[in-house]
Parts: sequence; structure tokens; C-alpha cells
Amino acid sequence: MTLEERVAELERRLAALEDRPDAPAPRPEPPPPGEGDFWALDGLKTRLSAPRAEQGGVLYTGSVRLPSHERYDWQYGLPTEALLDGEAGDWTDLAESFAALGHPVRLRLLREILGGRRTVAELTALDGLGTTGQAYHHLRQLAAAGWLQSPGRGRYEVPPGRVVPLLVAIAIART
Repeated sequence: MTLEERVAELERRLAALEDRPDAPAPRPEPPPPGEGDFWALDGLKTRLSAPRAEQGGVLYTGSVRLPSHERYDWQYGLPTEALLDGEAGDWTDLAESFAALGHPVRLRLLREILGGRRTVAELTALDGLGTTGQAYHHLRQLAAAGWLQSPGRGRYEVPPGRVVPLLVAIAIART
């Protein structure tokens, strides 16, 4: 077998592997920061230059347009000491919120709801979500943790103040 034939065979086999439905999607690598890429961080540092914020702080922000054409602009920031000294509450209080995100079916439900499927009928018709009772169980857990709200009977949505934080949590998990 010639070198060209061997390379062609390897390329064919690689393409077949990449086309497998169970193949994991590659994680995109973030581009290296360039000049001016830290505009949000630079703004945060300017705001934190006051003596009361000498330990720094955390900021997350987003401008999102969902497939359903809803738009959300949101930002939130806290000084580091407010997060560490308990001013923002006991961290153990956050366990329920994180636990609600810790199941593949609940993450899928959130993604589908952000994508525009809002009714229980639309959601339970999806493959892989289990029985209607199981879907309701997951929806109730997400609602109890504040990740969903029900504006009307049989309809669910992610509260506006949780859209960007949810996407930030997803982005953090991908890094």
C-alpha cells in the first residue's frame, strides 16, 4: 500500500469516526486574549478600585437572544469578600439549586424550554425524557430550585433573571 493510499484510508476511517452519533463533540478552545479583550474585566477593576473592594470581585454578564427571539441583557457582580464572608448567604443554601441542574433530563428540559418548547405536551413528546410522570417530577424540581416558573397551566419558562446565569453555568461546565 502506498503512502497516499494509507493516508486516504486513515482519512476515511477518521471521517467515519467523526460521523458516529455517539461521538463526543469536541470542546471549542477559547481564543487567546488579545488587546482589548478584557473590557468587562477592566471595567470591573475600575469599579473595584475603591478601598472597600480591595479583595477584588466577580462579575458575570450576558446579552442573549434565544431561538424563540426573546432577548435578555443581564449582569451581576459582587465583591469577593461578600461571597466569602457569608454576606451573600451560606453556601450550603445553594446545594438545591446546583442539584437541580445535576441531572441530564433536567438539563435537556431547560435547553428545550430555552429553545421555545414551553408546554408540557411539547416537552413530554420528546424522546428520552421518560414517562409523563417523570417529566413532571423533573419540572417540579427545576421550579422548586428557581430555574423554572409556570406562567400558566401546563406552560414553563426560565425566569428572565435566570436565563443568563443558566447559560453562564453551562459555559463554566464546558471550560
